[in-house]
Amino acid sequence: MAIKGIRKTPKNPPILSHEFVIQNHADIVSCVAMVFVLGLMFQATAPLASVFIAVQHNATEIEAAEGPMTYTYGSRDAATVFFYCLISIVMHAIIQEYVLDKVNRKLHLSKTKHSKFNESGQLLIFTVVSAAWGFNILVKDDLLLDITTLWTDYPSSHAQMSFMLKFFFIIQMSYWLHCYPELYFQKTKREEIQGKVQRATLYLIFCTAAYLLNFTRVALVLLNLRFVEDALHHVCRLLYFAERANAASTGFRIWNVVFVGSRLASIIMAILTFHYGLPTNSDHTLDIPTGNFNTPIIRLSALIAVCLVQAWMMWNFIHFHLRQMRERQAEIVAARKKAAERRNKRGRKEDSKRSSEEDVSELPEVDQQTRRRK
Repeated sequence: MAIKGIRKTPKNPPILSHEFVIQNHADIVSCVAMVFVLGLMFQATAPLASVFIAVQHNATEIEAAEGPMTYTYGSRDAATVFFYCLISIVMHAIIQEYVLDKVNRKLHLSKTKHSKFNESGQLLIFTVVSAAWGFNILVKDDLLLDITTLWTDYPSSHAQMSFMLKFFFIIQMSYWLHCYPELYFQKTKREEIQGKVQRATLYLIFCTAAYLLNFTRVALVLLNLRFVEDALHHVCRLLYFAERANAASTGFRIWNVVFVGSRLASIIMAILTFHYGLPTNSDHTLDIPTGNFNTPIIRLSALIAVCLVQAWMMWNFIHFHLRQMRERQAEIVAARKKAAERRNKRGRKEDSKRSSEEDVSELPEVDQQTRRRK
């Protein structure tokens, strides 16, 4: 029998069990990442460790380098993506433990709102950082004021990326790749897995295709439009979960306009680049060594892919609002029915009271008649 007044100490999960890995996944992954960092300290392992940590495939000759260094892509980028995928897992755990969990304790959210709040919090931080970083690249690489830079001098100037542009896409691919193991580490529910996998897969395919086909400039613009709109959406969701109804409703109205505008702007940028801009270049042959993918089939496929994604997002947006309208109408109808039932009940009670009063008033007359008969 258990003795009252003595607390049972929670048992630690066995080593290498699922619960142990889930509870300590950030420490395990950080230890793996530290192995690569420590490899830089030794001369024998420094060349191998630098493949995972440093940006690879420098296209600028160091002796003749006068301006900023440029980079291309290659097979060693897979090692860099893997390392920064580990860093993304560690950063995810740090933000969760030291920021989001503390806010959750103050708000006292339910389990369903708790997971959605964590998701929006993580994505808000990532989208804000990515949007600011992407805007900085657009300004520094002179891509913001002149729209023709999205297709001029393709592929010569597009195949060679600046350090920040290449590192931006490596971080993008690393972040969306880390979303898959996070499904296991966060114990994601089955009904939420499909949406998260769908979002991560679309981002990963889009970033990887743009990176390999040297369409990084137009992809950077499209991603910036998406991140600004998505950051606003997650701000509104966090306000809603924090029970700031007025601020959340105002924010969602603004987000509705921004969402539609960003979809239209994305389609316009894709049409200008793939339908009008790139066809003006002289070389339309496929040349993988030089990075030339400016062929009619690839251009048409890229344009269709972008337009289909925007149309799919717009369809989900319209479907969501139509479902909300139906739910509101159903609530209004249900409220009207309840009000009508209450009125009917009140009317029945009044009728019963009146009938009882009439019966009481008739009782003396009946008594007098019976007395006379006697």
